Amino acid sequence: MPSFKTDDLSQCRDPTEASSPQSQSSVVQQFDGNIQTSSSPTPVAVKEDDMFGDEDDDDFEAAADALESKSSSAPSSSAPMVAPISTPPSKTAGLDASDMPIFYQRLMPFKEIFQWLNHFPSPTTSFTNREFAFTLQNDAYLRYQSFPTSDAFKKEVNRLLPSRFEIGPVYSANPRDRKIVRKTAFRPLEKELVFDIDMTDYDDVRTCCKGTDICSKCWNFITVAIRVIDQALREDFGFQHVLWVYSGRRGAHAWVCDKRARTLDDSKRRAVASYFEVLKGGAQSSKRVNLKRPLHPFVARSLNILRDSFKDTILIGQDPWRTQESAEKLLSLLPDRELNDALRKKWASSGDRSSLQKWADIDALAEQGVSRTLDPTHLLEAKQDVILEYLYPRLDAEVSKHLNHLLKSPFCVHPGTGRVCVPINGERPETFDPMDVPTAGMLTAEINEWDMVHKTLDSPEREKLSDYEKTSLKPYVEYFHRFVSGLMKEEMKQKRQREAESSGSLDF
Repeated sequence: MPSFKTDDLSQCRDPTEASSPQSQSSVVQQFDGNIQTSSSPTPVAVKEDDMFGDEDDDDFEAAADALESKSSSAPSSSAPMVAPISTPPSKTAGLDASDMPIFYQRLMPFKEIFQWLNHFPSPTTSFTNREFAFTLQNDAYLRYQSFPTSDAFKKEVNRLLPSRFEIGPVYSANPRDRKIVRKTAFRPLEKELVFDIDMTDYDDVRTCCKGTDICSKCWNFITVAIRVIDQALREDFGFQHVLWVYSGRRGAHAWVCDKRARTLDDSKRRAVASYFEVLKGGAQSSKRVNLKRPLHPFVARSLNILRDSFKDTILIGQDPWRTQESAEKLLSLLPDRELNDALRKKWASSGDRSSLQKWADIDALAEQGVSRTLDPTHLLEAKQDVILEYLYPRLDAEVSKHLNHLLKSPFCVHPGTGRVCVPINGERPETFDPMDVPTAGMLTAEINEWDMVHKTLDSPEREKLSDYEKTSLKPYVEYFHRFVSGLMKEEMKQKRQREAESSGSLDF
């Protein structure tokens, strides 16, 4: 299938519109490179976990500058060079703060994070002009941090020991110099295209858990969402380097790292985000799917993916229509009153019927001819809409629409759960179980256990092994390393092609 063209995203049709034969043969055109960056002033208003707006907030900016000044004036020797295994008790809920020095000094893959953001072995402006934001243990929030090298980045993280840190865009100037350059000269140039899936957005359709709680049953929502979004990013938009990362508690983030994705401006990011919008309205809406037929090719393909998981994830895993009251929600989504009356009567007289049985009852009674007014095509379309309403990915669209949005870095430790934000294999998301993700405390214990078991090894043999290789973090770091290596190879290949083209243009 041809992929999309960034400077012609008008071709990126709203999937809620009917699809013509022409649109089915070519969903959109191939993305191209020449992207104009926004000249709007860089935002300074901050609210964690929300989109950063475009309005200036002088009060916050002054506070941030004061924190930055205080941070930069602190002696760099305040943190020990090697973290001890035994440290004071934690005051942080869900996380033993004593594990953070160990994690940052011995386990955090700083080298791979640097290479991932820099796309080159030695520092470039892709890293040096990149914004980082730190949330400290006392909840102070430092924005516009930047670093000249990977070592400087690692040293500052180990000094501050943030509870988390976020990654922002690459700016036209060093973020630390934003006060001494003209506002019009300080603007975001590029950042990975990101997507955010949060389990709480499924609270109106999941029955096993609510709020911040998750289990293996409801995690299937995230698994299915990754399959749908990842396939569209690769097949419809032609992206190759898509990194999925566990949020540490109840969701997942996608980082699209291709050069073409990183240089999208806000208007093109909004176009991509709108391409994935199928559900309309909030949780209180009576019907959130109102699609025209024939279905857009992307929606039709997504429906095939969802249909494969609908039985296990929704009908069995969530059983959302078991009670008579909850079954009324299902009936409200069906198109024929006489069929609904027959179903309601059957369910009232049959006692405790499961959602799986009630879903089968729809076709069974329809085939019995209980309704004189039933249109089979309308019933089929209504059932398709039910599948989409209950299982289609629920994205936080605002995260994807803006170049200057900050997102939590991979391999941070979630302060509420202590779990590490590890990568998820987007090609096999069903193999990922959030319950198996190690916590910082578990990793500390695993290092201790390995060192005790292997204390008889000669020192050179012990030194050959990185600390992460002693722990259950190893497969996640190795996966990230392979992803970064592939991205860097692609970047180097494109760089050589540009140099060859530039050299050829000088030949007469």
